Amino acid sequence: MRAPTGIVVLTDRRVARRPLAEVVAGAAAGGARWVVLREKDLPRPERLALAAELRAILADVGGTLVVAGPDPLDGDAVHLPAAGPYPPPAVGLVGRSCHDEAELARLTTEDYVTLSPVWPTRTKPGYGPALHPSGLRRLIRHSPCPALALGGIETPEQVGACVAAGAVGVAVLGAIMRADDPTTAATTLGGAFAEAASTVPPIPQPSTGRGQQ
Repeated sequence: MRAPTGIVVLTDRRVARRPLAEVVAGAAAGGARWVVLREKDLPRPERLALAAELRAILADVGGTLVVAGPDPLDGDAVHLPAAGPYPPPAVGLVGRSCHDEAELARLTTEDYVTLSPVWPTRTKPGYGPALHPSGLRRLIRHSPCPALALGGIETPEQVGACVAAGAVGVAVLGAIMRADDPTTAATTLGGAFAEAASTVPPIPQPSTGRGQQ
């Protein structure tokens, strides 16, 4: 399973302006093909049912659901926090959140990382300090696996700056969850990603970490 690329949608039903399944369907209609299910406060049976619902939506467009946390909820893709678990679970795709060189140095067989926060974010006010594109570029050069930019990314210009820094994808939450029209928001950000990726000279990317150690 390849690492995520393009616009990657993170869920948050608390800030979504519509039911979560409707928002994800809208984003998928706008070209989003990767969704990370958060909602960690839900009881497992409810979260399991939500995962099944979102997978069905994404299956119609060839998309992939990644589950935040070590439990894949009957799937084969997880995204883990920097704190653990180590080693990662043996599933088809493993991502991990990282914020500095020390956390990147702990990676073993992860397939991709998110690097955050690139900018201050309304979802986690006060979280940081912000990397900004220069810090993002520095961490990407230290990463042993492909990196997604995350945190405060809401505009096409910010998407382009992240791609220029070397990100293979851009993870967004508020820009989609809070959007009046998730389809238009996903289309706009996805178009910005595609344009930037086609015009910015690519930074050499490492292969995924699985099997390197």
